[in-house]
Amino acid sequence: MDTRAVFSDVEFPASNREQWLALAQKALAGASFEETLVSHTDDGIRIEPLYERAAAPEFLARHNLESPWIMAQRIDDTDPARANAQALEEIEQGATGLALVFEGAPNAYGYGLPASAEVLEAVLEGVALNRTYLRIDVHPSSRAMADWLVAILTKRRVDPSRLNLSFGIDPAAIFAGTGRLRMSIEALQASMPQSLAHFFALGVPGMLLEADGRVLHNAGATEAQELGVMLASAVAHLRLFEEARQALVYAAPHIGFSLSVDQDQFLSMAKIRALRKLWARVQQSCSIAPSPATIHAETSYRMMTLKDPETNILRTTLAGFAAATGGADSISILPHTIAHGLPDAFARRVARNTQLIMARESHLGFVADPASGSGGVEALTAELCEAAWREFQKIETEGGVLRSLAEGHIQRRVHGARDRRAAEYRDGKRTLIGTTIYPLAAEPEVKTLSADRRPAPTDGTVFCEPLPAARLDELIGATE
Repeated sequence: MDTRAVFSDVEFPASNREQWLALAQKALAGASFEETLVSHTDDGIRIEPLYERAAAPEFLARHNLESPWIMAQRIDDTDPARANAQALEEIEQGATGLALVFEGAPNAYGYGLPASAEVLEAVLEGVALNRTYLRIDVHPSSRAMADWLVAILTKRRVDPSRLNLSFGIDPAAIFAGTGRLRMSIEALQASMPQSLAHFFALGVPGMLLEADGRVLHNAGATEAQELGVMLASAVAHLRLFEEARQALVYAAPHIGFSLSVDQDQFLSMAKIRALRKLWARVQQSCSIAPSPATIHAETSYRMMTLKDPETNILRTTLAGFAAATGGADSISILPHTIAHGLPDAFARRVARNTQLIMARESHLGFVADPASGSGGVEALTAELCEAAWREFQKIETEGGVLRSLAEGHIQRRVHGARDRRAAEYRDGKRTLIGTTIYPLAAEPEVKTLSADRRPAPTDGTVFCEPLPAARLDELIGATE
């Protein structure tokens, strides 16, 4: 039946917000509109119950529209032989990228590969580097690791033009996550330009430096705080490139970004889109033609729960969906048992197949920036941009991201946000399904791999108050 013929002569009366508000107030039957239907993010951004279509939609899609996002599986086993077997299995079963996480990394969560050239070579044995996206997660040996990787590429005679790499070097993430740097801030700022010039001379492609917000998120930061610190880190990187006498227009594409996405689908989508706008704004402020941001998204560690671990599958699916539809270039989904220990093959398979279903069965990558024009997501994106820019400006007045961390300014703001959020969970204003409400009568046995937790490194020259990852259920004492 052709419905167009039936309704072609029917005209529906135009509606407006005032009419909807009148109907909403009637349905509320005296209850407060503000308290019932309006909510706020941790940054105080107002979320309306209803939005009109965006008047000026923006197109903020991922960098490569010709193929789906990169499905990057974490390789963080403490046993190099087991890690190599995992890497080969992940690629054989559909993963298109690997995220190598080394011990001492702020995002290692107590585990990670031993940091040595021999381990790196052993883990990559048999991996087709010219067909696999490879990222190195931040860790104290980041600069040495880059040299080790270049040596492996040279030994294997890999064509650099066919590589897709991210070295993940971010001194601010290391400083914030571990609480120390191996050299002073002054020495770091003086030595980095020469290292960058060396890498440019080698012609190694991909992301050399990265602004990593996951450390801040997992320590309790708000979305705007996470984005603000990332911007401050990226600007610090631009200054290093400038010191290395590299033209910023050519250097900017070698700066990447990593952030966390959680179970708040629309807010996570808006965070990724806001980062793209903010990075373009920074480049315009530097009088260079904007290059698109290359964004890696990892599902939130702080949202994972010890109790009823299967609920984590739902959380990570929502977060992964938000990352894909928000326009992340690469995505890592944390296995649902990560709160219990080093995930086994089954948990890793569930994480991998979650992405495969989204990409190859649901075809989420088919539409570029599906949130474009959405009144709610566009409004959240714009508000996040303004809040993050204010945080960025605050950090700049504090002497930049490293100085602000050294003096504890960023930590105070993050701890304030963390404590306010935890209090709302303790007071019942927010809930964790399977933990604070609807708990299981009996918790299931959870299988993990046998592995010793790695002690946090303590050596360094300059120190600050660290911002370790803290899960919500730990903060509110809901793990017993």
